[in-house]
Amino acid sequence: MGAEMRSAFAEAAAADGIVLERTSFDWLCEQGHVGLERVARARRDPAIVAPAIAALAVLGRILAHLRGDVTVLHAARGNLLLPCDLVHGPTGTIVEVDGPEHFTSARLAALELYPSGAPVGFAIAEHAALCRDLRGRTDLLSRGLPAKAFGFGGVLRQRAYHDALRDLGAPAMGLPPLVRIAAADADGAAAYARHRDALAALAPR
Repeated sequence: MGAEMRSAFAEAAAADGIVLERTSFDWLCEQGHVGLERVARARRDPAIVAPAIAALAVLGRILAHLRGDVTVLHAARGNLLLPCDLVHGPTGTIVEVDGPEHFTSARLAALELYPSGAPVGFAIAEHAALCRDLRGRTDLLSRGLPAKAFGFGGVLRQRAYHDALRDLGAPAMGLPPLVRIAAADADGAAAYARHRDALAALAPR
């Protein structure tokens, strides 16, 4: 369902001249914020030092709050990249299309740790409200499955952590604020229609 939703969203965007493709980044990998720190240090770019340090501090707190094991992240593979839903190549803007599985108690807990004024391209309060509304149902999705660094039943917490990694890691690495699109009904085309104005800046001039 996720692939179909993402494809429908991308097709609707393409009709407006907005080309979005699935891709990955070297800082977004199985190592989580440990990998983010490794890549940021290797870049030796003074412009990302302060943003990266700030993002790493928040992500560390989120990992701990979600009961993740940082020692597992240190032992994880730096070459196993986590894909982004969609990326606008000309600007480097990441666009994440969130189905119902992203609106959980774990995601709410992560969002509540975002600092005021976090550089993201979506309304944090609106996503938090959806988490509160839907968690009674979405907390039951995949809850029994294990996840690396989060143990048995950790899939929801891992997903929430990886969402935060994308949200906070993108601007820390010099990319535009990540745009997150709520598609709790899993309808990609309808989600694009609802959020068309938010993506208007990506349309060709």
